[in-house]
Amino acid sequence: MSDMKNVRKSTQLIALTGMAAAVLCVMAPWQIAIGPIPITLATFAIYIISSLLDWQRASIATGIYILLGMVGLPVFAGFKGGFHVVFGVTGGYIVGYVFLALINAAVCSRLRHWIKYPIGMLLGTAVLYAFGTAWYCVQSGSGLIPALAACVLPFLGFDILKIAAASLVAMAVKPALSKLRRA
Repeated sequence: MSDMKNVRKSTQLIALTGMAAAVLCVMAPWQIAIGPIPITLATFAIYIISSLLDWQRASIATGIYILLGMVGLPVFAGFKGGFHVVFGVTGGYIVGYVFLALINAAVCSRLRHWIKYPIGMLLGTAVLYAFGTAWYCVQSGSGLIPALAACVLPFLGFDILKIAAASLVAMAVKPALSKLRRA
């Protein structure tokens, strides 16, 4: 009987990981172009995914999303796909999504208070900004101040709104997901 429970749990985790990757693939391409880096729903999706899954599943789901985009599926901002997107000026943010997922999921799995959601999301976003902006500077030849003005400052307000909304979603969904896993 415990073998069947293990198979069921493994199947459930694989399905959740696949569904998380699918949600990210559906949400991420929608963009508002405001400069070299567009506003997308990718971070919002990763905030939710990494708040609900453990760090391994969240990073695997994010990695699947990136791999699907690299092979050409139109899952990146503006419904783009291909290696050229990941190795272009915005690629650091795409790769940085893995760090965001890892950090937020790790914080959410360790803390037991509702504040874990915005704290994990803020820490992960800070690393995402740092990695993506450094990549942008290298790829574009831009200096740090112009890169921050183009790639970080315009996003702060939107990301605060996404963090607030994703925290509320995670607080509402996490208990139901935990009950489903125990069943």
